[in-house]
Amino acid sequence: MATSYKKLWKLLIDKDLKKKDLAKLAEISNYTIGKLTRGDNVTTDVLVKICKVLECDIGDIMEIIDTEK
Repeated sequence: MATSYKKLWKLLIDKDLKKKDLAKLAEISNYTIGKLTRGDNVTTDVLVKICKVLECDIGDIMEIIDTEK
């Protein structure tokens, strides 16, 4: 199983925001943005901060992908 944040990047485009804007608004580090970019695991605290800033649900910014297919 892997995590994909493609939905997050599409949402940022729709809202005309850049990754650095998200980092500032959600008060998360550039290191965390890098982890999201690579599809690495982040804490639920980070995901909640992003959802609050973007006014969305966790399902709107990420999905679990079955890599065993």
